[in-house]
Amino acid sequence: MKYYYSDGEESYNSYDDDDSENYSSSVEDDAMDEDESCQSDGDDVGGDVVSDNDDDMPQAAERNDKGYIFETEADVRKRQDEVTASVSELLSVPWGLAAVFLRHCRWDAERLENEWFADERRVREAVGLTAEQGDAATSVNDRPLTCAICFDVHSAGEMISAGCAHYYCRECWGGYIHAAVGDGARCLVLRCPDPSCGAPVTRELVREVFAAGEDDDDDRARYEAFVVRSYVEEGTSKYVRWCPGPGCTLAVRAEPGSAPYEVACCKCRHVFCFRCGEEAHRPASCGTAREWVTKNSSDGENDNWVVANTKHCPSCRVAIEKNQGCNHMTCAAPCLHQFCWICLGAWSEHGGNYYHCNRYVAHAPENAREEERREHAKASLERYIHFYERWAAHGSSMKKAREDLERLEGGALAGFAEANGVSQAELGCLEEALALIMESRRVLRWTYPFVYYMDPVRDGKKIELCEHIQGEAEDSLEKLHKCVESEWDELKVTAAAPGAEFDAATAAVFAAAFKEYMLKLFVLNTATRNHLKMLVEGFESGLPEFEGTL
Repeated sequence: MKYYYSDGEESYNSYDDDDSENYSSSVEDDAMDEDESCQSDGDDVGGDVVSDNDDDMPQAAERNDKGYIFETEADVRKRQDEVTASVSELLSVPWGLAAVFLRHCRWDAERLENEWFADERRVREAVGLTAEQGDAATSVNDRPLTCAICFDVHSAGEMISAGCAHYYCRECWGGYIHAAVGDGARCLVLRCPDPSCGAPVTRELVREVFAAGEDDDDDRARYEAFVVRSYVEEGTSKYVRWCPGPGCTLAVRAEPGSAPYEVACCKCRHVFCFRCGEEAHRPASCGTAREWVTKNSSDGENDNWVVANTKHCPSCRVAIEKNQGCNHMTCAAPCLHQFCWICLGAWSEHGGNYYHCNRYVAHAPENAREEERREHAKASLERYIHFYERWAAHGSSMKKAREDLERLEGGALAGFAEANGVSQAELGCLEEALALIMESRRVLRWTYPFVYYMDPVRDGKKIELCEHIQGEAEDSLEKLHKCVESEWDELKVTAAAPGAEFDAATAAVFAAAFKEYMLKLFVLNTATRNHLKMLVEGFESGLPEFEGTL
């Protein structure tokens, strides 16, 4: 079955065919009740100030002092329905058509109002409405008709149209919409099945078609999920976005006048940049982070490796990697040129008195340029690998710290605390340390792309200072991470196992060791936090004292 979409929707291309897998497949109005009062634990740092005229926040979403709030899908849907109802009343059109008009204007009610009263006919034509159709979002047949898809005759009241003159039975409508929903978010720009008709398929029509049976629940829920996500992802507002954490369905809304930068989701704990929606990357800018990720996923460094580790056949210029010890090279067919790997000269000239690879020849013009290019590529590759390895290492360590923290929060400390007579509050310092390690690893991770894109010649002094601050922070962090991992494991060896009992002397020895450990952990926590603060302030300030120096 073919299905027809709008040709004039500006926001159509914002979805890919495969994007549907990233969206929730079910929408429940009462889902995540436990998350409706979530608040952020993230840091509030500098960023672009965002604002909006809409100050009304849903009752379920509570404000916090971080400059943003979290909203469930139900909260977002409530906002969407409220603005749709308002526009429906203002323009005196059905609720479903009001949603179609709003989506055409990227859910900007003010823009729609201006365009509507400036040229109503143009807005209607843009979404596929004709003057003959009027304002009907759906219509039911008043006499027996033949369905143009299945060719069965149906009685009056058994067929539906999208407000136009083309009526189809509910079964065919269901199959048509099912196929479109399976195709992804483009189902939001679905049109009448008749190729000559551009009448939009509204939410009212979808709900009426899917109202009959439980077999359609998945399609209905999936369609509604696309609708609510469209409100955020296709909207013009820059102060609301979905949490990009895997499987997370919370939205983050910046409060008017606030300046959020990094956001820590209260449900999935994913930390991301509010500006670009990618993984949190302070102190690197969004542009630097985007360029670095692109570089890591591109073939640029593969090309550098080829240049650094291969030579070109002097005859056909194909890149060749030397995989044996002999320097007598033979190019692959059909070239079959034989040459010397050392000097790239023809092998026929390397016999008897003609062998001269051992002799230094100054200013050999035929090889100097290629050797220079190879050395430059090798240096560039080695520099990239240096920064990439450290960036990746911090990411790996951060992932391990997250796993350790989740394990502790899952109750791993409960048995230890009970067996050794310590409180959960005392052990909270350990969880705090792991959270700090995660944050420090994340920040230090992105200092490497920050420095990588500096000019080694122009920014030499800046690079030296950045590396000094970076080194101090890493030294402090490594001491803390060692304390949390290996030294904690050593302490647990002397502790009582769950269900076991200590004698008085052993308990006293453990108590002294535990007190000493917690004091050391507190000191390292404080030092690491201070170094992290200094690092962020130094990197984000741009080190102005070194501007213009070499």
